[in-house]
Amino acid sequence: MRAVGFHKPLPIEDDQSLLDLTLPDPLPGPRDLLVRVRAVSVNPVDTKVRIRANPPDGQPQVLGYDAAGLVEAVGPEVTRFKVGDAVFYAGALGRPGTNAELHLVDERIVGVKPATLSFAEAAAMPLTAITAWEALFDRLDIRKSVPGAAPALLIVGGAGGVGSIATQLARQLTDLTVIATASRPETVEWSRTLGAHHVIDHTKPLAAEVAALGLGAPGFVFSTTHTDRHLPEIGKLIAPQGRFALIDDPAALDVLPFKQKSVSTHWEFMFTRSMFATADMGAQGDLLDAVSRLVEAGTLTTTVTERFGAISAANLRRAHALIESGRAKGKIVLEGWA
Repeated sequence: MRAVGFHKPLPIEDDQSLLDLTLPDPLPGPRDLLVRVRAVSVNPVDTKVRIRANPPDGQPQVLGYDAAGLVEAVGPEVTRFKVGDAVFYAGALGRPGTNAELHLVDERIVGVKPATLSFAEAAAMPLTAITAWEALFDRLDIRKSVPGAAPALLIVGGAGGVGSIATQLARQLTDLTVIATASRPETVEWSRTLGAHHVIDHTKPLAAEVAALGLGAPGFVFSTTHTDRHLPEIGKLIAPQGRFALIDDPAALDVLPFKQKSVSTHWEFMFTRSMFATADMGAQGDLLDAVSRLVEAGTLTTTVTERFGAISAANLRRAHALIESGRAKGKIVLEGWA
């Protein structure tokens, strides 16, 4: 099968940073689906793994954590899917990635592809939808109010992949006032299009930006990017007993200033369930099925903003470069094979 991978971590400008490969076809394990990948999308985690991982000598590593495709074969213990089903999912960190013609994935973390979306549109959604859903409803528990706080959610990095889905989920499924941050005209407009009630500039002090809205102190803050840069301001603006979640990788996270306000801090890492095979691992498949139903009902929309052509090393290098520039909005997708 064709695939795209790498042998050693290199800057994305290097032509060897991602390579077109030919690899053996994989065989499904007991609970695996063998999926013929039709489309993939690119996430910041792809670039982080490419930079940090050191594959064993002679063994290339295949990246990719979002895919949509058709089930080609199933393992003997599979019960949820059959050959020919259209699916979408975000894969697992400890297994070969989705940048391959054929890909193995545990059925418990797979959802039914929304029938109203193309494969490319569907591939844009799984990782960000799982991350946003778990952060908002499992970690922050935004349906449970914070006493005395403004019923508002601040999303730092509202135009990114996760922020784009979080904005929609909070706007469509709760009564919270959604405040997104963005700094460029196109990302401000994108956040408004997705449903943000207010968009503030994260290049300015966030506490003053939020105070100027006249809403009061938000009960919830979800930081998707540059958390270390914004943490002091978040400590100022969040309500007493507020709840804070983050998904990025700050070099250090000093939450001592949160003590006086009793602010709870929550990490969201969407690979936790698959990495540790948790007892509720199947919740991610159920979650994606729920997302699929919301898409088909018109409640959620895909967040595709860039289509980079066929799945190939050259096109994936372009996608990684855009992600690393920090100027991407929404999601980048690739479809088909060159």
